[in-house]
Amino acid sequence: MSPVYFENTFDRLCEAYGKSSIRSKRVCIVCDTNTAPYYAEAVEKAVSGSFDEVYTFAFKAGEEYKNLSSIEELYAFLLEHDFDRRDSLLALGGGVVGDMTGFAAATYKRGIPFVQVPTTLLAQVDSSIGGKTGVDFMGYKNMVGAFHMPEFVYENPTVLKTLDDDQFASGMGEVLKSALLADEEFFEWILDNMDGITDHEPQTILEMVRRTANIKLSIVERDPTEKGERALLNLGHTIGHAIEKYMNFSMPHGKCVALGCIAAAAISEKRGLLDTAELFEIRDMCVAFDLPMFADGINNAEILSITKSDKKMAAGRIRFILLDRIGHAFICDDLTDEELLAGIKFINGDEISYED
Repeated sequence: MSPVYFENTFDRLCEAYGKSSIRSKRVCIVCDTNTAPYYAEAVEKAVSGSFDEVYTFAFKAGEEYKNLSSIEELYAFLLEHDFDRRDSLLALGGGVVGDMTGFAAATYKRGIPFVQVPTTLLAQVDSSIGGKTGVDFMGYKNMVGAFHMPEFVYENPTVLKTLDDDQFASGMGEVLKSALLADEEFFEWILDNMDGITDHEPQTILEMVRRTANIKLSIVERDPTEKGERALLNLGHTIGHAIEKYMNFSMPHGKCVALGCIAAAAISEKRGLLDTAELFEIRDMCVAFDLPMFADGINNAEILSITKSDKKMAAGRIRFILLDRIGHAFICDDLTDEELLAGIKFINGDEISYED
């Protein structure tokens, strides 16, 4: 499993490279047009002691550019500068940049090494860890991809100060998801440290990032290619991805995941696995972190239809993640359309009794 470093500076990037197996003389920093003005120069300077030549390539920022056409542009840049399998990439940015850079690294000349330097909360706690790479295709999120582990992940939480409120809230969707699926004590810690999190207190944020990332690390180490337990990390994602697609990616990923988690909690409560108080605690906790409780105005039938096109389908059934208590998730293979629809209706604000 790739090592993860938590530092409040970029100054130790060279040290991280020294501990890795990368021995190339050239690196291409891949970022987007949002991240480049903030951090490209600082990272170029930080890695200059490890490489003779440092290049920077910037994608256009936005989920709409997470496609094969953008990957082709990066391929062309690498070919133009004679990059070969001894050279490497560095992903500097959020989840879109990390996914795309990893996919390019997995496929360029049958694979070159890369590292992750995530700059958003969502990327630091989730997408940079575990080696999943990919691009969107024909409107489906991450439909084309590969497993390609980074040599290491270097996390500098001080960069989160430049995130807008919407992007920070999106990351909190993945933080809450992680606590819900694996760590009740961490869920309580988040409740107890709510003020420190919303005030962006540095040590509180560092602890939150480390604890969330370690949840994913521990699961990925046991199941690196998602043959079993790793599927638990998809809590909130099946319905969340459907909402993303339905809304043409206008709502940030983590906010959609938060809605998906509420829907999963509602289905779990309907099955008698959670009590009603737990369901509403999960839903109401979202408010404190500027996450939505409802996806008002969605078409329930369309969301249901999109979920059934999810890439997590197996033998015609959705592998859905439910909760049997806060801090413990499980894989469900027998979810009915009626149960899915009930969860979707709950986050659409429909009045449904969950005490029947």
